[in-house]
Amino acid sequence: MRNPRRQSSLSSFSSLAAIALATALAAPAAAQTAPSAAGSEQGTPAQTETGGEEVVVTGTRVIRDGFKAPTPLTVLTREDIENTSPTNNIADFVNQMPQLAGSTKPANSRLNISNGSAGINALNMRNLGEGRVLILVDGRRSVGSTIYGWVDINTIPQALVDRVEVVTGGASSAYGSDAVSGVVNFVLNKKLEGLRAEGDVGVTSAGDGFNYSGSISGGTSFADGRGHVIFNAEIAHQDGIFSVDPGDRPWNHTGYVQYSDPAWVSGVSTTPRWITTSRPVGQTNQAPGGFITGSAGGVANRLRGLYFGQNGQVIPFQYGSITSPALGSGSAPTRTVGGDWQLNDSGRRIGLNPEDDRWGVFGRLSFEVADGVELFAEGSYNRQEVFFNAGPNLSSFTMNTTGCTTVPVPVTCNAYALQTLGAAQLAGVTSVSVTTTAADLPFRGINNERKVQRYVVGAEGNFDAFGRDARWDVFAQYSRSDLHEQLRNIMNNTRMANATASAFAPAGNAGGYATGSIQCLINVDASTTNNDPNCVPLNRLGVGVANPAAIDYALGDPYRDQVMEQFVTGANLSLTPFATWAGDVSIAVGGEYREEKIRGSVPTEFQPIVTTTGTTNQWSVGNYLPFTGKYNVKEAYLETVVPLGLGLEFNGAVRATDYSNAGYVTTWKLGATWQPIEDIRFRVTRSRDIRAPNLNELYQAGTANSDTVANPNFVPGGTGTSGTQRFGYSGLVTGNPDLKPEVANSWNIGAVLSPRFLPGFTASADYFRIDLSGAIDSISAQEIVNRCAEGNQSFCDAITEDATRSLPNSPYLLIRSQPFNFVSRLVRGIDFDAAYRVPLGSEDSFTIKGTATRYIENIVNTGIPGTRPVNTVGVNGGQASTPTWIFRGSATYATPNFSATVTGRGVSAGRYDANGVECQTGCPVTTTSSQTQTYDDNNVSGLFYVDLNLSQKIVMSGSEAQMFFNVTNLFNRWPLLLPETGLAANSTYSDLLGRQFRVGIRFNLR
Repeated sequence: MRNPRRQSSLSSFSSLAAIALATALAAPAAAQTAPSAAGSEQGTPAQTETGGEEVVVTGTRVIRDGFKAPTPLTVLTREDIENTSPTNNIADFVNQMPQLAGSTKPANSRLNISNGSAGINALNMRNLGEGRVLILVDGRRSVGSTIYGWVDINTIPQALVDRVEVVTGGASSAYGSDAVSGVVNFVLNKKLEGLRAEGDVGVTSAGDGFNYSGSISGGTSFADGRGHVIFNAEIAHQDGIFSVDPGDRPWNHTGYVQYSDPAWVSGVSTTPRWITTSRPVGQTNQAPGGFITGSAGGVANRLRGLYFGQNGQVIPFQYGSITSPALGSGSAPTRTVGGDWQLNDSGRRIGLNPEDDRWGVFGRLSFEVADGVELFAEGSYNRQEVFFNAGPNLSSFTMNTTGCTTVPVPVTCNAYALQTLGAAQLAGVTSVSVTTTAADLPFRGINNERKVQRYVVGAEGNFDAFGRDARWDVFAQYSRSDLHEQLRNIMNNTRMANATASAFAPAGNAGGYATGSIQCLINVDASTTNNDPNCVPLNRLGVGVANPAAIDYALGDPYRDQVMEQFVTGANLSLTPFATWAGDVSIAVGGEYREEKIRGSVPTEFQPIVTTTGTTNQWSVGNYLPFTGKYNVKEAYLETVVPLGLGLEFNGAVRATDYSNAGYVTTWKLGATWQPIEDIRFRVTRSRDIRAPNLNELYQAGTANSDTVANPNFVPGGTGTSGTQRFGYSGLVTGNPDLKPEVANSWNIGAVLSPRFLPGFTASADYFRIDLSGAIDSISAQEIVNRCAEGNQSFCDAITEDATRSLPNSPYLLIRSQPFNFVSRLVRGIDFDAAYRVPLGSEDSFTIKGTATRYIENIVNTGIPGTRPVNTVGVNGGQASTPTWIFRGSATYATPNFSATVTGRGVSAGRYDANGVECQTGCPVTTTSSQTQTYDDNNVSGLFYVDLNLSQKIVMSGSEAQMFFNVTNLFNRWPLLLPETGLAANSTYSDLLGRQFRVGIRFNLR
């Protein structure tokens, strides 16, 4: 299709300063009681009272007054969310916590074209992966919103969230699989009384990114308070930002691009290979209307450097003072310093934010049928649709120009090449190779739709056991996600090749086409078996030259439908059966049965052709395959709390888990707290946690992705026989039903300080260490290519060539891989938190809060011979990297009717390449495939953003209203820039949109 289904409907900051802010504004990540904005005691109470509702906190199954679990816990209250959330999406607020690193969100999922995760908000703790943090709603699981099982935070009824509890430590013994790095529990207000309505609108300072949200929630008791019903409905919309205008966002147009020094020689040079300090640098091998990178026949490559402008105008490219590779070498330059460095438009025609529409409803009914016995039922339905610009339809192609100077012109001469370049230019030329950003084609669109429903029924209550209160619950839950993974305007490889290969219709052609008219070659050549009467020739040489009918013929809209289902039933009991001289001994026991299923369908025309010898992709991206699979798991657990006297308390748990596909595994936790005096409490936990393989890792029939890999045999300045600098590829990853659960061994050691001599002050520090073994991963395409280049035949067997898209000396690769339990990970760091509340008079207060994480190590070891473990800490190069410091602090002045909050947040400066070596001379000798590469400057900046939130209460008879005004990125600071083409910024930790304004109102009617 030519047009999308819809378009409009739908700097640096020093590390020292970062550390100083985090220390000065150090929100308590230690546990709190249902806290006020000031933060309260740094403990982990098993229960407390909030508005008459008992609160059971996350991380332990034991319910007992005053129990403070040894596992660190951050509690984010409703007041925190309202005062400091940067947007109307709660995921953006939670992602500001330093414990969360590397999360997938709309800003960084633009290129997740073929896996259905674009536009999702999936949390990632410690940058161990979204699948290794467990997301709960009221302490229970929810079905995933992607084939990876990631829970989309957008599906949670945000207006009903009373608090968010973040457990920063392994909790598999309490909750089962996935709780390796921690747990995030969204606790809903299940006893809401009255009517609550909220609405807001927002826009960026550039005048784009308009957004709004609205919600209405209500609750009431009935039957003399024995019954309670609540409901919630909410809607949100966000305009998409589908281009990066140089005037509004100049940060993406500075010419900050790395290039390979053309004088550098693989295996010989002791100077840096990669240069990042020259300005301005741009791409030289693509143009909006096409760029000739090579020509054959006559003088080799004599047409190289011509590009096509408006209406097919032929223009010589002006190279700058330096090109890489050097002009005159066998390979076409890909970078230029100066000259026409701004010609390439891939940094302008790129999306920053998706168009996003979502709405949801939630309802809950509970009734106390007898003293201590309450029945409940709840249900929710959420729908989200996103539409995203995933970038231009970049491509390369070769046109046959044999015989273009002959009269009459034979069909071997590409008609548009002759029409645009002319016979004189093509004299002796037999072929022309072109790369393009295809300005005449619409951008590649992602138009995913997700429908998630969740239903829970159960009973809960309490009774007297052994003279003390005991609590119990039983439940059954069904969840389902209907995933429509839709792409728009994707090139069909065969049809695009057919449309590109144009010819002048010869006299007497079998198809009856007018002599000399431009037609698709397949319809006017000597063969009649390859004809396609629907084929329309496409002129790809210039801007404003393409026939819309040809675009419609060459592009299509691949999609895949998937249904994921989850059934869970469980029972839990917490009681205190006896006491020792030191105090009550409590236990919790329970069991759970869970079943996960997936099934899908893909029309045959959108599937790749998979054979035993290779995979042929029919589309430039997408190439979906459906898959079906299921597994079940049975679990039982025991947890206990034993006081030992002298302020020492032991907490231990064990869980037995039996997977239908992966077998039996045991997880456990040993923990203790020691409070020698009222002012300080020490805590420690040692746990064994697991993550079971998800449905995609087990059963995927094949998930395809497209990108480029570096050519390990490339020789700058060579003859060209070594190939171009990079090769395009399509990867196909299939599932592995023999995968086993990952195993993590974790430590958490910390202390909580609440000095009596400084009322209102609390602080904590916690060291964490997670050793993950048998982690599930697939070997990257680059790794496969590198190992093949070294002569390892087993890796070469995974590579075939796609003849349709291969060019001379530039094969298009098809690479197959499969996940295995072969990776080990080590993550270490320290969490710091502090809060101080100062009363000002009888009702006013001033509160400062801060939290920071100092990451020490995040080491990935594949164990592949010849590779070194990689520590991504201190690297700011992308989503998989982890800044050394991530910090957030806030200062709030509050009166009964007014509050003002200033928030500072950011990351420390770091390196660009985790394995990069910065040097000027005496650099280590490396090759193009070396794991270590050399840079003249391997440093990139940090970030520091300031947000402002103002709110004013208006009290009216029988109701209360609150007006609020929020400014995100108050000083309009740039993103964290990276020396890359396309989107030259770290989209995971940066604010890509600049300054944003949001204004709204909240009503509470009782």
